[in-house]
Amino acid sequence: MTTLIERETALGLLSAEAARARAGTGRLLLFRGPTGAGRSALLDAAARHGEDHGMRVLRTDCSAENADTAFGPVLHLLEPPPCAGLDEDAQRPSRHDGLPARLWRLLRSYASASPLLLTVDNVHLADSASRRWLAEAARRLDGLPVLLVASERVQYDIAPPGHGLAHALSPSQLRAHAPAPLSPKASAELVRAAFGADAADAWVDGCVRAGAGLPLLLRALLDDLRAVVPDGGRDGVALPDSCADLYPGSYAAAVLWWLDSAGPETAAVARALAELEETGGGNAQVTDGLLAEVSGAGAARVAGWLTAMTRLGLLRRDPGHGGPLFAHPLLRGAVLDGWPEEDRLDVHRRAAAYRYHRGDRAEAVAWHLLRAHPEGVGWVTDMLLDAATEASRAGRNADAAAYLRGALDTPMSRERRAEVLTRLGALEFSTVRSAGVPRLTEALRLQQAPRERVLTALTLGTALVHRGEARAAFDVLRGIDDQDDPVLARTVQTAAALLSDHDRDIRREVHQRLRETAKRLPTALSPAVHTLLVRYEAAAGMLSAEDAMRQIRQFVAAPEDRLLLPYRMSAASTVAQWADALEDADRYVQDGLTQRLSPLHPAHHALINTRADTEAARGEFTAEDYPEVRASGVAPGRAVPTNIRAHSVISLVRSGRLADARRIAAEVHVDESTDGWQLNRFLYARGVLRAAEGDQVGALDDFLDCGRRQSARDILSPAVSPWRSAAAECHLALGRPQAALPLAEEEYRLAAVWDTPRVVGRALRVLGAATGGRHGLELTGQAVTVLRDGAPTPVPDAEGGAADAGPAQGLHLELVPALITHGRQLAAAGHPRRARPLLREAAATADQMGAAPLLARAERALRDSGARRGPARHTGAGALTDSERRIAALAADGRTNDEIAGLLHLARRTVETHLTSTYRKLGIRRRTALREALADDDTGENGDRHAG
Repeated sequence: MTTLIERETALGLLSAEAARARAGTGRLLLFRGPTGAGRSALLDAAARHGEDHGMRVLRTDCSAENADTAFGPVLHLLEPPPCAGLDEDAQRPSRHDGLPARLWRLLRSYASASPLLLTVDNVHLADSASRRWLAEAARRLDGLPVLLVASERVQYDIAPPGHGLAHALSPSQLRAHAPAPLSPKASAELVRAAFGADAADAWVDGCVRAGAGLPLLLRALLDDLRAVVPDGGRDGVALPDSCADLYPGSYAAAVLWWLDSAGPETAAVARALAELEETGGGNAQVTDGLLAEVSGAGAARVAGWLTAMTRLGLLRRDPGHGGPLFAHPLLRGAVLDGWPEEDRLDVHRRAAAYRYHRGDRAEAVAWHLLRAHPEGVGWVTDMLLDAATEASRAGRNADAAAYLRGALDTPMSRERRAEVLTRLGALEFSTVRSAGVPRLTEALRLQQAPRERVLTALTLGTALVHRGEARAAFDVLRGIDDQDDPVLARTVQTAAALLSDHDRDIRREVHQRLRETAKRLPTALSPAVHTLLVRYEAAAGMLSAEDAMRQIRQFVAAPEDRLLLPYRMSAASTVAQWADALEDADRYVQDGLTQRLSPLHPAHHALINTRADTEAARGEFTAEDYPEVRASGVAPGRAVPTNIRAHSVISLVRSGRLADARRIAAEVHVDESTDGWQLNRFLYARGVLRAAEGDQVGALDDFLDCGRRQSARDILSPAVSPWRSAAAECHLALGRPQAALPLAEEEYRLAAVWDTPRVVGRALRVLGAATGGRHGLELTGQAVTVLRDGAPTPVPDAEGGAADAGPAQGLHLELVPALITHGRQLAAAGHPRRARPLLREAAATADQMGAAPLLARAERALRDSGARRGPARHTGAGALTDSERRIAALAADGRTNDEIAGLLHLARRTVETHLTSTYRKLGIRRRTALREALADDDTGENGDRHAG
């Protein structure tokens, strides 16, 4: 009796009642509890106890199979053993009238010979005649040395149970006890007894949860695990999640027994819950109403069952949304084991209909539809398409594609199927470039309406050019270049001009034809095409920034068809970014993206890249903000060279994170990339990285390769990529000023045409360094002046804020190298005192921007000039100005930039500028890190806040 864990109360009660019976006062002892709680083990213990104390023990077990046999369990319990020489029929009590009385007399005769202990297991399964007889016997045991010990299943099931044995007796006529589920501590003791005291904690915890406090399930699980994983997880082997991993299958059989005992209604609810949990529940809480609907049970009984099973230990509450879950995946899997697939699908059909009629979100409904494959229901297609829209807006393209694929399996019109194929092709292409094109090709074949045919063809063309098949893309465009509608014809023409950027020969051909048309018949071209031509001429070094922006603003203000607006905004934003009109560039990008463009709209990619260009021009580009860079695990040489990757490499180099920059660069296989403008951008970026690492020869190769490719595309302006200045600096680092000078002179000539401070200042600096001597000193001095005039120091306003400095931060990225170059030349010319203020300014500015390599160069130049100590640092919380601290505190409290601007009466851009400076000084990258950074300052840096 001592081998049963946590059954001391039951065993004590049994011992007391047995002693009472031996003294001549019998009674019924009833153990009541759920399936698997160990009722049968208690009856076994009772039998052993009776034998040990000289009692005659008679036993019987009731079953559903014999429930139709009247008095079957009682006859099995009381019939005498066969005697030699007598007929079997002669020894058996008569089965006719008067049987209950004769059975009672037989019981009394047994009791007169010896104290008697009777055990009846699963009395709830006995036939009604047997239950009546046992109840009547219990009323008459008081004067007999007889202990009747019975077990009765009592569990909250979906189908209400019938009255049990206890309902027929008064409390004085029986003693009832309900054994509780095993505690986690007791269950853990059993697990460690099976696998050793040093079994892994995670392993033990998993076994405890899978056992759910029921000895039946826990012992069956341990039997299986001893055969499958005898070391108890000591070698790091995790507890299996699937019953398929368990052999010989005792655990699954025990769970099936538990379900059979609960009845078909309860089993249906349990399996429906397991199915919804296993497949994710539609990312929503499984409610009582949903379970009732999909299982066909009553909602009130379902709610009660969930509560009872949670208290019992088979279920738990999800810590996220509070919905019901099975205690362990093994238990859930065992509940589902062997359940027919059609029944599982039916759960999702019912769930989809229930959630649809309840008005749930489209995704919640569509999630079930993907698993149920319903047919012939009119709302199914709509729900799947609406769900795809919801997922796309949330940025979950993989989910959106799954919903669209599901929609394609439903009946729909030819036009609608073409629309769905177009959407799906764009989404699939965004994840795997080899995908999507077949979908778009089929969509184009199905499209008949001219407008939709054009839009589908443009989407397919965009996919092809991004896959490196520009010629195939233009074949597609030529196939639809016979539009009667003038708007559609201009749309094809404009898209072709934009897509031609991906092939140098096509680009020249297309723009040459458009330029000739513009000269002969300018009104034949739309404002969008004229804007693209301005972009072409600006890149070719034919226009100044002032003239280009004047034309851009004129064309942007002109009336334009809605289909052409994204193309116009794309070209306009690019030119504005080159001209350092960054506010205009931001507005044009925003206007273009508000059209809700598909990822494969020809202008979408260009607008996203211009936004990145603008961030880089301000010095605010952060690689971690872009998923294609943030994703890790890309195999070396497998990534596509993109503008985003190029900016990421450059920004990481400027901040001193060379290892991260090297990782991103190594992911790209340049030799196998298509010859497009993004490859040229990446070559320039890789050259910047190689130069920073000291590989001037490799950097020079990259810059010159970039230059050859750009020139072949008629892209000459240094506003696009200053490859000549970069190559000249490599020659200078290699000690070859004669090779550097022609490149620097050509760069300056083209920079003077464009005539913006950034471009001119950079060209002057490199030309001065290549020229050397007195004239070189004059040129670098001019570079400093040009860049300072273009990036004035913000003047504090009445609130301690600062006026909007426009592209000042980005210009400082060029000003710092100019200060260093000019300072070094002054020191070399014998004017170290004039050089030091410039070098200290360079160091302070680089420090404030977080440009570690530039700071190191400035400090090295200061030491070379004879300065006795390094510059005052401008990083850390102590370097924050009062207005920066005030704005940062409001942002840390959760205020938006607009709210802060309103509270402090500042421009929104001023708030953004201050926060950008604050992030750099504090060494953080996210708004959420402000509170902790400021708290650290309050505890450890307040005393030195204005030091330096």
